[in-house]
Amino acid sequence: METRACLVVGAGEGLGASIARAFAAEGYVACLTRRGRNIAQVEALAAEITAAGGQARAFGVDARVEADLVGLFETIERDVAPLEVVVFNIGANVRFEVTETTTQVYSKVWEMAALAGFFTGREAARVMAPRAKGTILFTGATASLRGRAGFSAFAGAKHALRALAQSLAREMGPKGIHVAHVVVDGPIEGDFIRGITPDFDARLANDQILKTAEIAKNYVWLHNQQKSAWTHEMDLRPWSEQW
Repeated sequence: METRACLVVGAGEGLGASIARAFAAEGYVACLTRRGRNIAQVEALAAEITAAGGQARAFGVDARVEADLVGLFETIERDVAPLEVVVFNIGANVRFEVTETTTQVYSKVWEMAALAGFFTGREAARVMAPRAKGTILFTGATASLRGRAGFSAFAGAKHALRALAQSLAREMGPKGIHVAHVVVDGPIEGDFIRGITPDFDARLANDQILKTAEIAKNYVWLHNQQKSAWTHEMDLRPWSEQW
């Protein structure tokens, strides 16, 4: 069987980790990234995937740095396998009142959620286009669709990421590349949500909290779609979410 790679930018824990596990289970070499100081997280995940019988590689990369991301794609294509799936999964969710949002805060959020997404999408398009196949997936949020008090920086960056996904879909679709944007709306299981949700376990058991493994199944499904009926945007939320 031909070796194929899936890159998950932002794969240390939670949803990113579940996406990596899901594609590794499909036979892909899961290439996992976090910033250098957090590389221990992706190294542990890569070891877990390998122990379970899959293949994985960990990379310490700051996706906001163009040269680092360009080099990452070159390394994977040269030393690992052709990239068939690329997932951009950096969140950057912070809350600041607009009067307290400094230039540094706004710029950092934009760099993480929008600029890094552009670098990822561009490099994915560059390696996939000559092969006329591949999938590029972007993780969005409620903020991709509407702003909210306290989230001006986050909403601005996520709106930009959604616009990038739409533009890429129109440009790369005719070249055989499937591009999709996934709106994840609601609390996602993990340590952060557990810490702020008193009845977390009960809500999780009642399917009122998004389960990362279930979200990840949809990323695999998107990649496996036949191109006569590609989905370009998907909304995922618990049955109880108000929207």
